Amino acid sequence: MVNTLSGQMSMRRKKLVFLTGTRADYGKLKSLIAITQKSDLYEVHIFATGMHMKSLYGSTIDEIKKNGFDNIYPFINHDSIDNMDRTLAKTIDGFSHFIAEIEPDLIVVHGDRVEAMAGAIVGSLNNIIVAHIEGGEVSGTIDELIRHAVSKMSHIHLVSNERAKTRLMQLGELSNSIFILGSPDLDLMNPEKLPNLTEVKRYYDIEFDDFSVAMFHPVTTEFKSVQKDVKRFVDALIDSDENYIVIYPNNDMGSNEILNEYERLKGNRKVKLFPSLRFEYFLVLLKNSNYIVGNSSAGIREASYYDTPTVDIGSRQNNRSQGESIFHSNNEKESILRAINLAKNFKKDTTNKNSDFGQGNSDQIFLKILNGDKIWNLDCQKQFQDIDYE
Repeated sequence: MVNTLSGQMSMRRKKLVFLTGTRADYGKLKSLIAITQKSDLYEVHIFATGMHMKSLYGSTIDEIKKNGFDNIYPFINHDSIDNMDRTLAKTIDGFSHFIAEIEPDLIVVHGDRVEAMAGAIVGSLNNIIVAHIEGGEVSGTIDELIRHAVSKMSHIHLVSNERAKTRLMQLGELSNSIFILGSPDLDLMNPEKLPNLTEVKRYYDIEFDDFSVAMFHPVTTEFKSVQKDVKRFVDALIDSDENYIVIYPNNDMGSNEILNEYERLKGNRKVKLFPSLRFEYFLVLLKNSNYIVGNSSAGIREASYYDTPTVDIGSRQNNRSQGESIFHSNNEKESILRAINLAKNFKKDTTNKNSDFGQGNSDQIFLKILNGDKIWNLDCQKQFQDIDYE
């Protein structure tokens, strides 16, 4: 192979850079960061940007610091909440300067955010191996376009399951560059590894005995209707007369409109509103909630693991994995309320564990992949793999 890295790195620790821009992707990366920082074989760096750096969303850079990780580099990449292209450009510029100084051997990105795209672009244009976590997924909106673009700019693919691997091969990716990792957030989801509910409720001053979780994100390709859609969402929450833990949306175009509508919930005794939650604490609340309502991927992935019913609204999670605990609605208030009633009557099976996204040992699989020679001997010059239709 040409441009291999194994020889020049044999006498020193390999440098890894994890790029995180949101509380969600950090939850996916956390166990992988932890296991590599404990290893003597790797020097681990974290490039923290995006929502982590915004006080409006709880300055979650502080949570990364509290986890005791070393080598955290904070970077502010937002000028305006409404310009994803400018955010992308600014992140590319900042990350490019960062990797020029660090000179990493591997860049690890996750998912379908513009920060991940920036990391993949910078890495590929500088002949640095890029590993993309959870490529090959499908969903609604601009997210899917970004996810596939990140995959095409990445060299290593750490996917959740066989279906994702097949999709990447349809995109022309080489099978020997695709590794089934599972979904790394499952590493943190075992109840034995989580704090207890009493501790979490005390920490966030939650007095509800029964509650549900609500998360509504903007759909950028449906921006013209976001104000109307979130109004109907809030109307449904209020009319359902249930207790809710409501978490702020991500910072895509349309989040201002959502936050403006959430002003109606302030002072409502049946609602607790949070900019962000610690990931493990969020998992505890999700596990113990009656249901989750909104359009977050947490309703498809994490909720299914706990068999917590989901009211999935609109198109944002189109084509994602489905299950008996997921109830779909459109953006009309009455449709949301009907789905809420179905979710309320769903009987949880706590022995059911959705294994479509791994077994909660992604960190061990990741370390084994890194400790081998295969990825370090891959050619940075990618080649399209044609499918033989004969």
